[in-house]
Amino acid sequence: EVHLVESGGGLVQAGGSLRLSCAASGFTFDDYAIGWFRQAPGKEREGVSCISSSDGSTYYADSAKGRFTMFGDNAENTVYLQMNSLKPEDTAVYYCAALSITGCRYFPYGTDYWGKGTLVTVSS
Repeated sequence: EVHLVESGGGLVQAGGSLRLSCAASGFTFDDYAIGWFRQAPGKEREGVSCISSSDGSTYYADSAKGRFTMFGDNAENTVYLQMNSLKPEDTAVYYCAALSITGCRYFPYGTDYWGKGTLVTVSS
């Protein structure tokens, strides 16, 4: 059975940092690209970043470029989202998802499996 479990969310002041983790079981990252998404209250879900399982390349939404870094540890079957210079507008529930393809070309589409999310709150 496939599981994705996010952790690392919490309350942080603006300008601070958090590192989110997404631990997978029931499948290996070799077969799926992994994406991070977020959904703020009253807003649509947004694709934040993606990492390809085929070559490790990454994609970032404009809102994340220069501040967020996504990387993976295939041995641990875990991917991370390092978030720096956080802003109040980054407040959201963050989800990781496995895409049905190995690359990020069609991100944020093609998701197969989802975690339950972790809440990030950035205070001003």
